[in-house]
Amino acid sequence: MTHARPTPDTIVLVHGFWVTPRSWEQWIAHYEAKGYRVIAPAYPGFEVEVESLNADPAPVAAVTVAGIIEHFESVLRELESPPIIIGHSAGGAFTQILLDHGFGAAGVALNSAPTEGVPVLPLSQVKATFPVLKNPANRHRAVRYDFEHWNYAFTNTFPEDEARRLYERYAIPVSGHILFESALANLTPGHGGTYVDYRNEDRAPLLLVAGTCDNIMPPKVQWSNAAHYKARNTLTEVVEFGSKPHLLPAAPGWEEIADFVLAWAVRHATTPPPVVDPAVAPAEPMTV
Repeated sequence: MTHARPTPDTIVLVHGFWVTPRSWEQWIAHYEAKGYRVIAPAYPGFEVEVESLNADPAPVAAVTVAGIIEHFESVLRELESPPIIIGHSAGGAFTQILLDHGFGAAGVALNSAPTEGVPVLPLSQVKATFPVLKNPANRHRAVRYDFEHWNYAFTNTFPEDEARRLYERYAIPVSGHILFESALANLTPGHGGTYVDYRNEDRAPLLLVAGTCDNIMPPKVQWSNAAHYKARNTLTEVVEFGSKPHLLPAAPGWEEIADFVLAWAVRHATTPPPVVDPAVAPAEPMTV
């Protein structure tokens, strides 16, 4: 006989590249108002304000995937019970890694960067990452996007004045080293920094969320990532939100997304996973 599991009371939010935990500010307030304890840790060295990282991007250039994962695992070990983990962009890949390592009651990856071995490379993604990958010297630098490239990658569905406001409030340089490593890992997998065991039978439920207008991590990336998971005793699902860009935490209608993914996570964190086949993209994916 199976028994219901306790309802998580803590949510851990994992930010992505090009931003800091500030990008979660609306979600933190939203979930705290619902009675949850919300933790949004920064990457090592990112504990300062956005303005400080733009003035001195040395912490961005120094950060590593291994250091990020180690830091988040140390945060998770301090919790009394498994939380819901929600990650955005690179934070979505880190969420998948944390679930694979045995953390979390359920996980949600919003417009997730792919984990190792997902070779999908849409043209829009090439264009969105070109400012970094076009120059091999950027592999050893922190690279800041100008507004034009930021807008294409993150806020392409926003009015320009709102996109500029968010650029000034959230945007920081990105680690060229990590971006190059991630690009190479997806072409030549070999148990690198973003490796997960796609056959892990003990992994918590995972929801991959795709914005249909995301240029940098479009829906085909999420569907391909999901299809790599082969364990039949785990649950991996994909949902698309229509007309949404990459910056889901700040997109108009973000409240609907926040409530949807929380309800999904609570539902599947408290019930045993069904035996299901791997996610396969339908000919006409359902959007919300």
